[in-house]
Amino acid sequence: MAERIAAIDCGTNSIKILIGELPHVLVRESRMVRLGQGVDTTRLLRDDALARTFAAIDEYAALVREYDVTRLRFCATSATRDAHNALVFTDGVRERLGVTPEVLSGDEEAALVFDGAVSHLREPVEEPVLVVDIGGGSTELVLGGDRPDTAVSMDIGSVRLHERHLHDDPPTAAQVAACLADVDRHLEESPVPLGDARSVIGTSGTIKTLAAAMLDLPVYDRDAIDGADLGSAETAAYVESLMAMTVAERLSIPSMHPGRADVIGAGALIWARVLGRSGVERYRVSEADILYGIATSLVAP
Repeated sequence: MAERIAAIDCGTNSIKILIGELPHVLVRESRMVRLGQGVDTTRLLRDDALARTFAAIDEYAALVREYDVTRLRFCATSATRDAHNALVFTDGVRERLGVTPEVLSGDEEAALVFDGAVSHLREPVEEPVLVVDIGGGSTELVLGGDRPDTAVSMDIGSVRLHERHLHDDPPTAAQVAACLADVDRHLEESPVPLGDARSVIGTSGTIKTLAAAMLDLPVYDRDAIDGADLGSAETAAYVESLMAMTVAERLSIPSMHPGRADVIGAGALIWARVLGRSGVERYRVSEADILYGIATSLVAP
């Protein structure tokens, strides 16, 4: 009988849990808590952000008990790496779940992203494959075949760049230009040769939310999104239209989560720039993200 495991990924904007007896997934939940609100400027986790996150962790602790989980791994990423008061968060997690959260390095995060996406592929893709995960605080780019060859974790993400540049609703042309310049600077400094990619897999909430909107789904449907094949030019055009929308207009998109509507623009700009520099005409969307990588690590020999 397969061991029942739980993986928790706590990022800058969301906290997610996966419970299963791999390869079977029993529970997958996500809460928009914005733990990293303001961290880019203050380097501190706010009290209200911690309260939102701890409330979600209390819910997850109940699920862990309900499903009789025997092994649990809790990983925290960008916001916790950057916060000077991360110990408050660490102690709060330990009190609620009985485990110490692992604050992943950028390299560790990138490797788990790649493992999750590539191990989940339903059909093979041409190598080298570029796996892209756009989080709230950081963006991971990983290029490789069976395993990562080159990877980077960049301090650009949907929440971080929204707070840094996109202050109006909708953002002005100058704000969008400043955001893109920030993205371009990071991509130019990245060691990952995007142009070498023969295929691209996009994962993470930003990319999947964009895919759901482009597919015109009536609700966010994981089965419809997983494995979706979309065009880069089509995506660039959609991102341009998205940047012209107000938050209220974005909220009218049926598949848009309210917790992403304000920051999705910054993440979309990152995605459009990465696709443009890779040169691929089409890409795949994968439901398997870093959460799957964490879960797989619990049962790996």
